[in-house]
Amino acid sequence: MHKLKPITPLGGDTARLDQIGTLSITEVVGQALASITAREGQLGQMQEALALPLPGVGKSSAQGDFSAFWIGPDQWMISADHDQHELLAAELKQMVGDAASVVEQSDGWCRFDVSGAALCDLFERLSNVPVRAMARGEVIRGTIEHLGAFLWRLADDHMAVIAPRSSAASLHHALVAVARSVA
Repeated sequence: MHKLKPITPLGGDTARLDQIGTLSITEVVGQALASITAREGQLGQMQEALALPLPGVGKSSAQGDFSAFWIGPDQWMISADHDQHELLAAELKQMVGDAASVVEQSDGWCRFDVSGAALCDLFERLSNVPVRAMARGEVIRGTIEHLGAFLWRLADDHMAVIAPRSSAASLHHALVAVARSVA
């Protein structure tokens, strides 16, 4: 019998936390992700079936256990606590039926939460995203170093960075290196 054990995107047994000066960089592993795309002509039916208001371009929303952010025309990424919604994609598909396509995304992405007083200084060195102008709840897809990522402003001093899991180590390295330069 196989003895499999889960590992974090950085390859550890537990999530990594780096404290550098006023900045904290936290590997977030407790979130389930699923993408949802309305099928042609079915957006209204899909929205009625969901228990979550779907945000517009560059925005996010939250209700109950769920958060959502816009990722493309009639497409959203839905997030929820993994322990409560391990089968998030299946839950969403049951809600929306044939009105939408739902794809499991949890293991395809990594997330790092960055918080602290020097947050904007860090991201201005890593990305061309106008982080100082971002309001709470805004999401922008851009690049960090050479990596495509979503930057999700959670609070004035708190940003979530969501990128492909295969680039977790490179993203983490960039975040830590720049954090050391601004600390």
